[in-house]
Amino acid sequence: MNKADIGLIGLAVMGENLALNIESRGYKVAVYNRTVSKVDELTAGRAKGKNMIGCATVKDLCSFLKKPRMVIMMVKAGEATDKTIEGIIPHLEKGDIIIDGGNSLFEDTVRRQNKLEEIGLYYIGSGISGGEEGALKGPSIMPGGSYEAWKFLEPVFKSISAKVDGNVPCCEWVGKGGAGHFVKMVHNGIEYGDMQIICEAYHIMKNILSMSEDEMSSIFAGWNMTTAAFWEAFQNS
Repeated sequence: MNKADIGLIGLAVMGENLALNIESRGYKVAVYNRTVSKVDELTAGRAKGKNMIGCATVKDLCSFLKKPRMVIMMVKAGEATDKTIEGIIPHLEKGDIIIDGGNSLFEDTVRRQNKLEEIGLYYIGSGISGGEEGALKGPSIMPGGSYEAWKFLEPVFKSISAKVDGNVPCCEWVGKGGAGHFVKMVHNGIEYGDMQIICEAYHIMKNILSMSEDEMSSIFAGWNMTTAAFWEAFQNS
């Protein structure tokens, strides 16, 4: 069997769609999920006939990977991430790479990187933004951590990321340690602030100004056009 280019652990919404995205860019992907039925559902369903290997164990997944092995984790932040790392370590060798694509606290990413580098492994903590559709069609990616590993992961991440004018990827190395997850934290803070503003504007228009759905839709559409025009002017300045 030809080895896979990259492995992915965690087949919830983001993980499954990211695996399909990576495969669609010409890479062979090995996938694993703690509930193995999710692996079977994916390989027999959306990934049927695609260049993807379903694995029943973490050991199997690591054995199917080219060296240096690259394993992306798309699991819950916190204890679940630590336990997943502990499960991967015995099946890797010096120079292999673990990538955390979840929403980990940047301080945890620093701790994990230091621990793994002590035993000869590399660690990248990467913010990934775009939700379900972005994961499948092109997310914004914010990698940081062990820079020595970036040359191996860069072609994959830049190929799967969203693109702006000129086919420029929405992905770039942001720094050492927990920089990737720190940037994602700031990104989320801005995003949630925007969402709160939208909710409050909707509340005012609906409950205070008694506007209809069509009237509110027109207002929001106008704001979107204004934002697009501002961004275009900014880019051309």
